[in-house]
Amino acid sequence: MYAAARSMSRRVAAAIAVFVVYLSLAPPVFPFGAVVVHRAAAQELDDEGEFSYRRDAGNGPARWGVIRREWSACAYGHLQSPIGLSDTVAGLADRPGRLGRTYRPAAASLVNRGHDIMVRFNTDAGGVLVDGVAYRLRQMHWHAPSEHAINGRRYDLELHMLHQSADGNKYAVVAQLYRIGRRRDRTISRIEEYIERIAKRKDHEELIDEVVDPRRPVRGSTIYYKYTGSFTTPPCTEGVTWLVAQKVRRVRRRQVRLLRNAVHDGARRNARPLQEANGRGIGFYYTSPAHGMVATGG
Repeated sequence: MYAAARSMSRRVAAAIAVFVVYLSLAPPVFPFGAVVVHRAAAQELDDEGEFSYRRDAGNGPARWGVIRREWSACAYGHLQSPIGLSDTVAGLADRPGRLGRTYRPAAASLVNRGHDIMVRFNTDAGGVLVDGVAYRLRQMHWHAPSEHAINGRRYDLELHMLHQSADGNKYAVVAQLYRIGRRRDRTISRIEEYIERIAKRKDHEELIDEVVDPRRPVRGSTIYYKYTGSFTTPPCTEGVTWLVAQKVRRVRRRQVRLLRNAVHDGARRNARPLQEANGRGIGFYYTSPAHGMVATGG
């Protein structure tokens, strides 16, 4: 009996030893499963496109900062755009600044980037002078509805005119907001046929036969809100100088619809949600000293 017991104990011990060796060699189940799910999710994001404006999408605005490491500022930055702007806050600035403009008509191409329609200037279109830094106008594109809010209201369309400094290290964006009205926007009117040509054709480009005049969209806009923010699309790079026109211009509903229908379906409403201001200073900038004196009561 004792011999039988000893034999059974040896068999049990051997079985336990084999089970322990198996556990030591087998990969851990739960961590491995988590990695697989994570990689699968990342692959799904790649398949859906780089980013989307759909609030409930896995690559929507709330998740831009975790899709790629280099896009982390979208989630963790403290100087993000767009933000809400107000006359009251801007009026608290110590003194107004000056915005110099030297725009001129230039040759350009129209590009469908999927998430927006962009006019890329191929020759010198002039630029702006802000705080002693000269910026050259590189391109302009549209967002519908507007990304920035003025005095608590977001509008139907927003134009961004992107500028770059000579050394390539600084950026400034002049923004113009629009509300629906009977008056058409003449800049959009002149390129409507080109927008129709590139509609739904991502990365397609058309050379515009006539020059594009960047003075036209901001004609009559003399007062601007100025603050430091970021790009409103990934990688959401911060340190961008923003100048948002206080005056809201008119655009026809059909023109807004044309821009919306031309882009990818996930960008028909290609406006990033408002970001936290985080105590940033907002001031008024003017296109001439005279405008500043009138607006401030000087």
